[in-house]
Amino acid sequence: MNERFVKHGTFVIERTYAASPERVYEAWADPDAKARWFSKPEIFDFRVGGREYSSGGPPEGPIFTFDASYQEIVPEQRIVYTYSMDMNDVRISVSMTTIELIEVDGGTKLIFTEQGAFFDGHDTLEIREHGTGELLNALGKSLEGDEENGG
Repeated sequence: MNERFVKHGTFVIERTYAASPERVYEAWADPDAKARWFSKPEIFDFRVGGREYSSGGPPEGPIFTFDASYQEIVPEQRIVYTYSMDMNDVRISVSMTTIELIEVDGGTKLIFTEQGAFFDGHDTLEIREHGTGELLNALGKSLEGDEENGG
């Protein structure tokens, strides 16, 4: 039998975007806007108590499943959700995420804080932090594209 264990960890990533808090918030709150930088959700119910669900992966596998529940939403200021991440049929982590949006000169400072429990070595804090950084970079590119398209 394989050894079972859990590792806990927290990471914080900050980004500043040349976009208003309203536009950055909309990139999280609108399913079409979010699909431009995150996986396209199969379920998207953006409200306190609502759920977001998506699954997919590369053609050769594995399938990753993101299953989130929104815990608190303060429009244009804060989004808090909890989520599980599965790889195929194996639960690899459970996390709580807080997104803070702070208006700054010329844009919005986003503070992304994740507190996670990572199971049995299937995922690590370092891997998750790297992947989240890439997603937040994609969010930035999406916001730049919106600006170029008059959005």
